[in-house]
Amino acid sequence: MPSVLADRRPLPTGAARAEPAAPRRRTRVLALPEARWAAAATVLFLLALPLQLTGAPGWAWGVPYALAYAAGGWEPARAGLRALADRTLDVDLLMIVAALGAAAVGQVMDGALLIVIFATSGALEALATARTADSVRGLLDLAPATATRLRADGTEETVAPADLTVGDTVLVRPGERIGADGRVLDGTSEVDQATITGEPLPVAKEPGDEVYAGTLNGTGALRVRVGRDAADSVIARIVRMVEEASGTKAPTQLFIEKVEQRYSLGMVAATLAVFAVPLAFGAALTGSLLRAMTFMIVASPCAVVLATMPPLLSAIANAGRHGVLVKSAVVMERLGQVDAVALDKTGTLTEGTPRVTDVVPLPGAGLGERELLTLAAAAEHPSEHPLARAVVDAARARDLALPTAHGFRSAPGVGVTATVQDRTVAVGAPARLLNGTSETPDDGTPTGPSHAVGYGSPAAASPVTTRQAPDRAAASLVARLETDGRTAVLVVVDGVPAGVLGVADRLRPDAAATVAALTALTGSRPTLLTGDNARAAARLAGEVGIPDVRAGLLPEDKVAAVRERQDAGRRVLVVGDGVNDAPALAAAHTGVAMGRAGSDLALETADAVIVRDELAAVPAVVALSRRARRLVVQNLVIAAVFISGLVVWDLAGTLPLPLGVLGHEGSTVLVGLNGLRLLREAAWSEAARTAPDPT
Repeated sequence: MPSVLADRRPLPTGAARAEPAAPRRRTRVLALPEARWAAAATVLFLLALPLQLTGAPGWAWGVPYALAYAAGGWEPARAGLRALADRTLDVDLLMIVAALGAAAVGQVMDGALLIVIFATSGALEALATARTADSVRGLLDLAPATATRLRADGTEETVAPADLTVGDTVLVRPGERIGADGRVLDGTSEVDQATITGEPLPVAKEPGDEVYAGTLNGTGALRVRVGRDAADSVIARIVRMVEEASGTKAPTQLFIEKVEQRYSLGMVAATLAVFAVPLAFGAALTGSLLRAMTFMIVASPCAVVLATMPPLLSAIANAGRHGVLVKSAVVMERLGQVDAVALDKTGTLTEGTPRVTDVVPLPGAGLGERELLTLAAAAEHPSEHPLARAVVDAARARDLALPTAHGFRSAPGVGVTATVQDRTVAVGAPARLLNGTSETPDDGTPTGPSHAVGYGSPAAASPVTTRQAPDRAAASLVARLETDGRTAVLVVVDGVPAGVLGVADRLRPDAAATVAALTALTGSRPTLLTGDNARAAARLAGEVGIPDVRAGLLPEDKVAAVRERQDAGRRVLVVGDGVNDAPALAAAHTGVAMGRAGSDLALETADAVIVRDELAAVPAVVALSRRARRLVVQNLVIAAVFISGLVVWDLAGTLPLPLGVLGHEGSTVLVGLNGLRLLREAAWSEAARTAPDPT
């Protein structure tokens, strides 16, 4: 266990050294050309609008409007013309034509507003893409800048991790990050590998154990033989998987965009026909042109476009007020399509912080629960190991006064020893403390067998056959706690086992209800995907009602599990928080990250972020998305009725242009207002009825 002192007193020999945080790479918003053009268009629009509304001369507001058209419209116009050259009519060109058409009939402000909205949407999409790329590149900062390679003669040399080759031997000192994937040749320590496996506690490492590049070594020194080149390390594979999944994910479109090609081509063809056919039969040019202009206005897809966006944007705004950041309208639409869910364990279903769940004094020890916890917490107080913090937090939660500990010593994979109130207290791994000694020598070197067993190690459940009565009772209690999925911590007082503490990562209060709500929404029970051990995963899955448990997974295994379900035709929602979850978040139909403790890579890769870490918000936002999709269908029906009615009137009779504009604008306003219903607080409350109350 690390012996770094919590009160920042001078570090004892061999203590872990704190590493500076890796610099965060983040693209500035205005570094993107799309953002600069969108900002310019917005500023020009806001300059022109008050001038127009206050009755200024036409030239005073016309010039900034024209510049807003140019600033916000030239890039989508260029993209639209390129698509047209490829015989494709896309929404970029249609929006520019619609804006110019609005200006041609005197609706200059409406067209400029359309340009600003469209340019801003493009800028946000570009920003999201850039931020994802930032996080993928930033992941490489987990690897250390240098590594210590041991030459054949035993001397050391400092090299870049990229220069290490398979078979090299590297020295990893306490507190350093491991420079390459490989296996331990010599030494014992505890390694924090949460970035790779998601395990909440450091893992004991001994000769023969595998270690990963970018993981953080504890207090012991390790000699590691490199097993993979830097380009093939687990961290490098995570980077590649995120990039590949993001690049090969099927293009996403809003519902209306899926029919946009046929509708747009049909509208253009019909407008030309309305103009040309009467003209061919001798109709007057002015009348044919006026009828065609009216047709183009009433048949234009403005109401259809607004049928889709206001409900989705309103749902995004409402979700944002309740701590859910949905990154785009496309994501909001996709959330309502999911029919399968995969959940991470640590930091998602659980809080990601170990907590003391059991305090069990041994019979005959002469200690109650409070006395046992007081002695253990006092001995653990100088340590910064996660289990030590859990023990100290448990004591503080019970308002226990902790006496001062003297002679504090720690050993990797074993535990700590200290003198508390003139009593020698050892706290640590049961397998070591029951296996020959209850104390650690003055030099900090553990006695007993030559290997170290860390907290929570399977070896901690090794049977004890020749023990005194307290040892047998302690071993039995340890086995029971570990069978229940707890990490057992033995407390030895004056050489005699005095009790056992059970530690576990605490389940979120709303986890079981959230699983039930997601099951009701999707029609199938979620899957648990975790890098943690199978025993802990099975215990937690049983508590929340998840039958499908896949434990001990590396990041590529999580991706394979997600793709397996998607290949079976399911639309999978993945919920996670760590670097090891990022590839699965990218590969999923929709990815949701827990925001409070989520890694930068997970937050940027995910399609949505639960900012307040309220797990109950996941089913709530899925239900809200489904309500938004229903409103989209309602709006499309309304828009279709108005458009078809006005088109028939124009073709079968004589529809006055002002009346056509009024009907067109009226339908647009109607569907817009209908979509804005999701801004109401009641909309979230109704959606949350399918989710648990987080309180």
